[in-house]
Amino acid sequence: MITELAVERVEFICGHCWHQWSADFDLQHVRDEDGTDWEYFSLNGIPVASPYSPDGAQACPECHRHWVGHLVARRLVPVIPDGETVPRSRITEPAAHRPERHTAPMLSAGSHHRPAERHLSAAGHNG
Repeated sequence: MITELAVERVEFICGHCWHQWSADFDLQHVRDEDGTDWEYFSLNGIPVASPYSPDGAQACPECHRHWVGHLVARRLVPVIPDGETVPRSRITEPAAHRPERHTAPMLSAGSHHRPAERHLSAAGHNG
């Protein structure tokens, strides 16, 4: 069962060349039938390891060394509980419903401008 959906903006700062970049990761928190909680990340629709762990560390676009990211912003995507009364629209013909969705370009998770108020001294580095 999905317990949380979110988009998390993760910032990376290379401790070697000091290049900074960010990416938006889709996140799902899931509780399995045993009650164990799991989190799943994807980047541009592709499943990836957590960007907060060494296994999911991203390569610096400049020097290609890998760095663990840190969270700078997040946006929750509402998960509608069963029985909840919320605005909704019935889809009467699924095959014909908003066909432009199938040809729309992918919304990139790529690099974003870094917030001006962040300082390098506040960032944790990993290599």
